[in-house]
Amino acid sequence: MEVTLAQGIWIAIMAFVCGVDFSLEAFFWFRPIIAAFFTGIILGDVQLGLAAGAITELAYVGLLTIGGTVPPNPLMAGIMTVIIAYTTGSSPEAALALSLPFALLMQWINIFYHSAFSVFLVPVLDRKAAEADTNGFTRAVILGAIIVGLTYAVVTFVSAYVAQEPIARFVTSFPTWFVHGFEICGQLLPGVGLALLLRTMLTGDNAPFLFIGFLMATYLELGNVLPVAIAGTVAAVLVYKSEKKSAQLRTEGGGPDEGI
Repeated sequence: MEVTLAQGIWIAIMAFVCGVDFSLEAFFWFRPIIAAFFTGIILGDVQLGLAAGAITELAYVGLLTIGGTVPPNPLMAGIMTVIIAYTTGSSPEAALALSLPFALLMQWINIFYHSAFSVFLVPVLDRKAAEADTNGFTRAVILGAIIVGLTYAVVTFVSAYVAQEPIARFVTSFPTWFVHGFEICGQLLPGVGLALLLRTMLTGDNAPFLFIGFLMATYLELGNVLPVAIAGTVAAVLVYKSEKKSAQLRTEGGGPDEGI
């Protein structure tokens, strides 16, 4: 299937909004599951958007820019996974692997912006802060975010609409066994993403919840993981309220050991 001009423009507008959010990290609209979902809506295939967004989010959930590491860009990966799957008929797993070059390209562009902003924008922010010019400081920050958002829009429009035919011909020229290899890679990437996330988040306090969710998903005939997600949300709320109440008691000096 082909991406029309109107769809390409709407995807570019969405990429601009998500790119601004990526720069400001305000609402986390730049996450793959959100960007892919709206891309699927624009293309008229919500199911594809959800499937591609879910698998891309799992693959990128644990990737962080630490030191000199340059992980692929999650926003561009989410959008291009849907675009490639839609235009080539590939599975979301294969499209996820094929989206890596676009995600890496966008991440290198972001690195260039970070370097350029450090040289040109940060001194302006320092001067505005020293002058207590909050309005000028805000305008400078928003200007940087708009520049990043416009770049996302241009790169996405070129990749999704202008270059869709060459990309589709290139992907469909692969032999079946080669595409199957991409599908296997795409199926492995979510496991890698979860493993990276668990390296950071898996502690003694969190481990019991992990194993409870594993047992529910493995041995209960639930049909999908939504009940596990709901149970996890309920557990998170209960733990949050318990820790908040304990913190309040400690602050007020009325802990459980008071008077002993």
